[in-house]
Amino acid sequence: MNMILKWILLALLIMAIAWILPGITISGFLSAMIVVLVIALVNTFIRPLVQFISLPINVLTLGLFSLIINALLFLLVAKIAPGFSIDGFWSGFFGALILSIFTPLIDKINIRKKSE
Repeated sequence: MNMILKWILLALLIMAIAWILPGITISGFLSAMIVVLVIALVNTFIRPLVQFISLPINVLTLGLFSLIINALLFLLVAKIAPGFSIDGFWSGFFGALILSIFTPLIDKINIRKKSE
């Protein structure tokens, strides 16, 4: 139940980001659900490889290059997921920044069943 709730909240967050930022558009809630799924797959399979390859530049920039990686992976998700588009790099950058700020807050949600 927790995972489904987090998935829905992340989809609502994606829709809010698309509503706030002018360069990001999403066609509906189902597209937002698909975007969350694609983001999870990209973060699982592609992000570790990209971070490993970019480790030297990440060390030189004291981790700030991770923001660029987040933006580029967010743009990649927009190319893969149907009904989701990002107009430019800066829209993707700020969208990924907002997403990376609020995702840990959503991850902390923990609903327990009432014991009777």
